[in-house]
Amino acid sequence: MKCRYMSLAALAVALATPGHAAAKSGDVQFKLLATYVAPDGKIKDVKLDLIGLPADAQTKADDNVVPTVAIEYFVTDNISVETIAGVTQHDVVGRGGLAGAGLVSNANIVPATLTLKYHFGTEGGVQPYVGAGPSYFIFIDEKPGATAVALGATRQKMDDTLGVALQAGIDVPVNAKGLAVTLDAKRYFLRPAAHWFAGATEVLRTKHKLDPWVISAGVAFRF
Repeated sequence: MKCRYMSLAALAVALATPGHAAAKSGDVQFKLLATYVAPDGKIKDVKLDLIGLPADAQTKADDNVVPTVAIEYFVTDNISVETIAGVTQHDVVGRGGLAGAGLVSNANIVPATLTLKYHFGTEGGVQPYVGAGPSYFIFIDEKPGATAVALGATRQKMDDTLGVALQAGIDVPVNAKGLAVTLDAKRYFLRPAAHWFAGATEVLRTKHKLDPWVISAGVAFRF
């Protein structure tokens, strides 16, 4: 009988003890991610037009899948600060009256982002979270597309732009050593300006609704 009570007590303790340790204040979490980047890119305003754009001219940036990393620091058990690192490359092509036109080629973007996150969930269980914070998109080495070059453009420049990111996701623990599977979604809101030049003369300036969806999946390591 005594052995039976001891066995029942051991079972109760096992059931009450979380199988996976939850994040604690001071923890650092490192994430390796595959990230799908889907920008909008449509023209919101034409600031300068010396080439005569069609009245229904419109643009669209293409999508891309890139590797990214995220580093997260837990300020408290439920609140963390996260930054991401990665580079994504995009072309911009025409729509409407510009259908098929290559306007921007190989625009490399560094989406410098810092979000403040709040984590929900139970001790040792699945951890959903939401977050928000500023983002600064840095454009590197962009060039005029084939159509823009054919029309006389010799240089193209996108303005680095400050915006905001909203975030939601979930971390699913795999073991008690801090390994987890992670899913993350961000929506950015940015309005960069684009410039095309013929020699030293700016011939076209437009403002764009970039607003990419950034969807990531991968693994997280907490220590």
